[in-house]
Amino acid sequence: MKKKLSLILCLCFMALGLAACGTDPTTVDYFGMTYDELQSSMEQEVSALVGLTDDNRTYIQSYGSDTAMKLVESWDEATSDVGAYQGLGEFNITKAQKTLTVDQYVEYQNREVIVSYIYTYNYETEQPELTDATADKVYTLGEKMEKAALNTLMGMGTVFVVLILISLIIYCFRFISVIQNKAAGKGKKNEAEAGAVVEQIGQREEQLTDDLELVAVISAAVAASTGASADSFVVRSIRRR
Repeated sequence: MKKKLSLILCLCFMALGLAACGTDPTTVDYFGMTYDELQSSMEQEVSALVGLTDDNRTYIQSYGSDTAMKLVESWDEATSDVGAYQGLGEFNITKAQKTLTVDQYVEYQNREVIVSYIYTYNYETEQPELTDATADKVYTLGEKMEKAALNTLMGMGTVFVVLILISLIIYCFRFISVIQNKAAGKGKKNEAEAGAVVEQIGQREEQLTDDLELVAVISAAVAASTGASADSFVVRSIRRR
């Protein structure tokens, strides 16, 4: 029992020792830059952004890099409705393999704004390079949860609307088949009517042929009995009994 208690106490002391052995960020080498150098650089950048004028914006848009233009656009959007400038806030550095993220919080009257610089270590030049720079509003946890809930509701609503539209389209298929059947029936009816007309025309042509033959026979008989030519008289009509 004593051995178990001593083992548990040793494990607890080891855990406390590991927790207490956190690395001081001010002593870390950030790709050849120190903590104080990065903090001073970010303070100067933020001061320049706070005091940005229209002439500076025009110059950056004309001669600045894509990263600088992106930073100015995101800064103007993030600080459009945050109130008056209050001062600098928390400063953080995150190092992960060859990527370095530097965050400087800027305090405004309504909410904070975070300016983030991302450096990537270039093994060819053996120097860190600024690859991205942005400015964003800092939202509270409640605002983030509310935004996530709204996005979820919007996504689910879109899915349900699409499903309803698909159901309506499938439901309309029965009417399409009915219309097709009616069109097919109408086409058959028209074909039957056309066939009847053709048959009547054929019958009339056959009857006319029979009448011509009958006229020729009668004309020949009359001509033979009277001795006159068949061209000297005309058959006006034939009455059938």
